[in-house]
Order: sequence, then C-alpha cells, then structure tokens
Amino acid sequence: MSAKDLLNQPDSRIIELDIEGMTCASCVGRVERKLGKLEGVEASVNLPLETAQVTVPAGITDEEILETVNRTGYKARLKVPVHSGSYSSSRNTSDVEHEGMEHDAGNHMNHGGSASELKPRLILAAILTVPVFAISMIPGLQFPHWGWVAFALSVPVVTWSAWPFHRAAAINARHLSSTMDTLVSIGVSAAFLFSTWQLFSDPMMTAHVGMSMTEHALYFEVAAVVVTFLLLGRFLEARAKAKAGDALHALLSLGAKEATVLRDGVEERIPADQLVLGDMFVVRPGEKIATDGIVRDGSSAVDTSLITGESLPVDVDVDDAVTGATINTSGRLTVEATRVGSETTLAQMGRLVSQAQSGKAPIARLADRISAVFVPIVLGIAVLTFVLWMVFSGDLNSAFTASVTVLVIACPCALGLATPTALLTGTGRGAQLGILIRGPQVLEDTRTVNAIVLDKTGTVTTGKLSVSGVTALNSFADDDVLRLAGAVEAASEHPIAQAIAASAANSGALPAVGSFHSSAGGGVRGQVEDAIVVAGRSGWLEENGITLSPENLAVLHSEEEAGSTAIWVAVDGQVAGIVSLKDAIKDTSASAIARLRELGLRPILLTGDNEAVARRVAEQVGIVPEDVFAGVRPEGKVEAVKKLQAEGLTVAMAGDGVNDAPALAQADLGIAMGSGTDVAIEAADLTVMGNDLAQVALAIELSRKTLGTIKANLFWAFAYNTLGIPVAALGLLNPMIAGGAMALSSVLVVGNSLRLRSFGRQEG
Repeated sequence: MSAKDLLNQPDSRIIELDIEGMTCASCVGRVERKLGKLEGVEASVNLPLETAQVTVPAGITDEEILETVNRTGYKARLKVPVHSGSYSSSRNTSDVEHEGMEHDAGNHMNHGGSASELKPRLILAAILTVPVFAISMIPGLQFPHWGWVAFALSVPVVTWSAWPFHRAAAINARHLSSTMDTLVSIGVSAAFLFSTWQLFSDPMMTAHVGMSMTEHALYFEVAAVVVTFLLLGRFLEARAKAKAGDALHALLSLGAKEATVLRDGVEERIPADQLVLGDMFVVRPGEKIATDGIVRDGSSAVDTSLITGESLPVDVDVDDAVTGATINTSGRLTVEATRVGSETTLAQMGRLVSQAQSGKAPIARLADRISAVFVPIVLGIAVLTFVLWMVFSGDLNSAFTASVTVLVIACPCALGLATPTALLTGTGRGAQLGILIRGPQVLEDTRTVNAIVLDKTGTVTTGKLSVSGVTALNSFADDDVLRLAGAVEAASEHPIAQAIAASAANSGALPAVGSFHSSAGGGVRGQVEDAIVVAGRSGWLEENGITLSPENLAVLHSEEEAGSTAIWVAVDGQVAGIVSLKDAIKDTSASAIARLRELGLRPILLTGDNEAVARRVAEQVGIVPEDVFAGVRPEGKVEAVKKLQAEGLTVAMAGDGVNDAPALAQADLGIAMGSGTDVAIEAADLTVMGNDLAQVALAIELSRKTLGTIKANLFWAFAYNTLGIPVAALGLLNPMIAGGAMALSSVLVVGNSLRLRSFGRQEG
C-alpha cells in the first residue's frame, strides 16, 4: 500500500515504533506477521533502522500494538505519530516514550548491538581466538595437554563474546520461533560442547604434541573463530549502517539553532524552536534563516543549496518566500515566520525521507517470505546432513563438521540487509541532492515509466514572463497601449497580468482602474481614465463584442510564430494593439530532456499556451512536434495524462502548480518541482526541491540506481545461501571458512549499498 493510500484511509492512523532485538530478516517477518494478525493492522518493519511503520484502524490502541510486539519477543516503544486520522489514540503518555524525528535518523541501528556495544566483545574474542586457532591448527605450536588450554581460552569467547547470539536465540525459542541467531547459537554451542565432551571423556587426548586436524576431535577453534568472524561482521555492519543513516541525520541537523526575534522593536536571541507564527526575526549576512517565512524588509541573495541542491544563490526581496535552514549571503533581512516546528519545509523533507526509509519495496517481500521459513528448513537440512553422513560414512567427526558448517553458512543476514540498507542510503543521498522519494513503491514505478509529461511554465521555462514588445494598431501609440494595459492588468494576480503591469510601471505610476472584471484563462476588463480597456486572448475580446479583422489576426499570427504569448488590448471597443511576452527557457532544460531520452523516457510538452509558442519551445529543447499538447486548460491536464495512458504508455509527469496536482496524482509517477506549491508536492511521488529540470532526470536515475542496488544485493544474498548450503552439506567447507564467508556476505551487501552515497557527485 502506498503512502498516499495509507494517509487516505478513513478512521485510521499511522504510528511508528522503535523495536529492539531484531537481528535478521526472520525477525522482520515475525513482527510483521504477528501485527498483521490484528484485524485491519498493516506493518512495514525496517531492520537497519529497527523501526516499524504501522497502520492502525479505529478500535485498536497503541498499547495493544506494543503488547503484540513485546509478546513476540522484542521490545517496542512509540515514536511521534506520522499522521493522525479521525481516530484519537488512547495511549498513556506516562508509559510511552515519545521521541522526535532526530531519533528517527539518530544512528540507533543496532542489529543485535551497536558498534560500541559489540567492540569489547569482539576485542576479547579476537585476543583469545588467535592462540586457540594457532595451537589447534599448527602442530609445531602444540604442547602437552594443549587441549585444556584451548578449552579454557574458548570459554569466554563462546559465552560472553557470543552472548548476543545466545540471548536472541533463547528469546525466540521461548516463543517457539527461530532466527539467524538460532543457527549461530546452535552451531557454536554444538562445536564447543562436542569438543568439551570429547576432551572430558578422554583427558589424555592432547597429551601428545604435533597432532594434525585429523588426529583429534576437538573443534574449539571452530567455535571461537566463527564467533569472532560473526562479531567482526556485525561490528562492520553496525558502523556501515550508521553511515547509511548519516544523510538523514545531517539533513535534520541543518536547521538554525538560534534566531534573532523582534519583540516590541527590540532584538532578542532565542532558540529557533521557540519561534511562533507571525514572529518577525532578523537574519544577518552569513546566518541561517531560522524558519520558513516571508521577507518583510531588506533584500539579499540566499544560498539554498542545503535544501535544493542548487549551487547558485537566489535573489530575494520584500514579499518573497524564504526557507528555513538556507543561508543569507549578503543583505540584512527581516522575515515574518509563516511555518514553524513540524510544518517547516525542512521538517517535511525529513518526514518524507523517514517514511520512505521505513517502507518496503515490493521486491523486498520476496526476501521476507523466504526468510520466514528459511531457518526451520536449515535446521532440518543440518539434522539430515548429520544423519546421512553417519549412515553412509559412519564418521562422527565428518558428520558433525558438515552439519555445523550448514548451520553457520546458512545464516540469512545478507537477505535481511539487502533492501533496507540500499533504501536507507539511496533516499538519504537523494535528500542531500534535494530529491525526496516518497516511498519504496516509487522505485518500482521509475523502472517501468516510458513517457514523461512536462508542464511548460515553471518546469521547462522559468515561469517568469516579461514583455518582449508592443505592437500598436489603429493609430494608438506603443506607450499608451502598454500604460492602459498595465493599469487594468495590475488588478489581476495572473502571472501574465503581473508581468505587463510591472513593465508598464517602469515608465511611471499607473492610473487607477474601476469596474474591474476578470475571466479565468480569458482576460480582464476595467475602466481607466474614462475609457473601457479590455485585455486578453482573442476569445475574450469576442465575448466583449470586439471583432478582430484579418489584418489584426495576421499580426497576432506573426507574434505567435515568433514564440511570443500575445495579449490583445482594446480601448472603447477598438483594437489598440498587442502586448507580446516571452517566458525564457531554463538553461538546463535542453540537456535535461536529452538525459531523459537517454533514460528511455519519451518527453511530452504540456501547456496552456497556443500551438505556435508551444512548438517553438519544444523545438528549442528537443521535443518533437507530435509530442506537444498545446492550449490545454488546467482541467484538461488530467485528460491529457489519461489519453497517454490509454495509448499504453506508463506516464510520469513533472509540474509545480496547484493546477498540476490532479494530473500529478493521475500519472503513474508524479514529480513535483519544489519551487511549486504544497498541493503539488503532496500529490507527487517524487519531489525535486529545486526548480531545475536536470534534477528530475537525476531523481529518476537515482531511483533506478537504488532499485538496481536492491536487486543486486538480493541476488548475491540468495546466490550465497543457495550455493553455500549444498557445498557445506557435502563436507567441502570448513566451519571457520563458512563463518568468515557468512560475515563477509553481510558486509559486502552493506558496502554495495553505501556506493550510493557517491551518486551524483560527478553528475552535478
């Protein structure tokens, strides 16, 4: 179920849990199955983060969810809810530990212990294992009764150092379940106890020196080396996974710690988290902007790279919006706080990334299903291996060695880490690049998308129209046409109207307008200096009883052929002229569209502008004429997407406006440009925090690369276990080598995922 579906469920809410004690994919499957047995509950568990995102229907309390997890053998506690529906939780806050979002990313990923907890156990195991291994394997280093020394040295290793494995195995056994730790605990205990029994039953077994491996039946070195290798693997895992979460942790720590707030005209330094809506605060050059707001005084250039990934500063002036955590580079600004706390852009980014990391890609379900039955099957194979060796060879040592090796080589660590570590690293790297991936399902969607609809204004072009020329008709003067048009357009909020008004105002103050009327997508009408001025498209003039002559239409056609947006101006029923505007194409649009083609996507231009303007823009950015949808009104964007889907295309759409939101939701993959509106971002699957189309291509590429890494991890994890078990059962593998290989497989999976941290470094 997608995040969008979850949020739209009636009478339900989403809570997040911290879960301690999980060690492998089997643990994940167990928790999800137990929670899934509660009616209407859906859970997605993340192993590296040791978290769960749970959809809870009305009628089930948070305490019931926590008790279910605790009964399963793990320890759960609540985080702050992601989303609240119509149902109010009945949690007892005195019993529940609430934690902020920083804890989501705070490297608490323990997978059986944090690096600091595992380090002393690993050091002790390594120090004691070296002499045990040496005297057991090298005849020249042996001395009389060396077996008793090997026994004494291995006791702390297989007890205290291996305690995390034994403890987890015991907890699961108490609940009639088994996990990876069950295999490790049984394998290590079997090797140690078998060797101890042999030594005590024949105290003189190692009275002689120079004994080869075939001359004694002691496996202390096997138990010690396996524990050491597995602890080393877990220690490296814990450190690597902490790095995987660094990106989100860094993102959440970007915000300003303090703010200079104006109270009764006096500046006062306060913690940034104490700002409230409407507060006026001062941002000096070099300071971070404390929270989202509107500039009320001053002008400056703001470095937004921390949020958007774009390197060039953005100029801001009075009434411009600014984002918290960005840096004021030059002038002094006075900003009014419009969003604080959990509503800021930075907090929303953190929430989206955290939710994405807590989710589960459909491909990961395969690993979960296999892991759920994997451990019991392995235990059965180990027993069968022992029995068959005894039946066909009668050699107890060979039978024992083969069965222990099966237990050790089969541990499904890598399976449990394959998906979440890649997702954790990929989404974290995306956040650093200003790319937010809403959830794991998006990764699958980007793989199948083969067409991308690009809204022209604000996506391919800058979205900032400017007057490029005035053509006066019927004895009117250019200046008069622009002045009258600017006066009536000044009363409208439409971007075209504001561009005309701004250009006209450059020549002096504009006259007042009365009896103002506007038509969405049509034009405006008003009284200026005792004259009725009408400005807008051809249809709007005709609605106002103004007829366009063939000569007038020829001028219009000429302007549109030149790639301009042409606006008619009529005064007292007579055509006065045409104001031409152009929207500059973004510098990176052509190269970005070329990159989208390389990724296998067919770019399609969608715009409300006329055919001529649309085709001119398409030609400049490399879109073929047949892939241009021109003259599309806001409500027609959804129909355009549906039409493409009906043709068999899997459609992505990139847009930034309120009127793009329905089409973004309709598309198979919605991509919101972050310079746009909250409505567009909420409707999208991918969000690009900047306004550069190149980031859209980068977002799709990152999503596909993350999915590719997940698939590679799963392949090698499956291949490792599939090939390793029969080799071990045939007696062709030493238990010590198996332990090292098993630990290495987990480290390699995590290491492969960490390669995503360097994504985009060369690209931009």
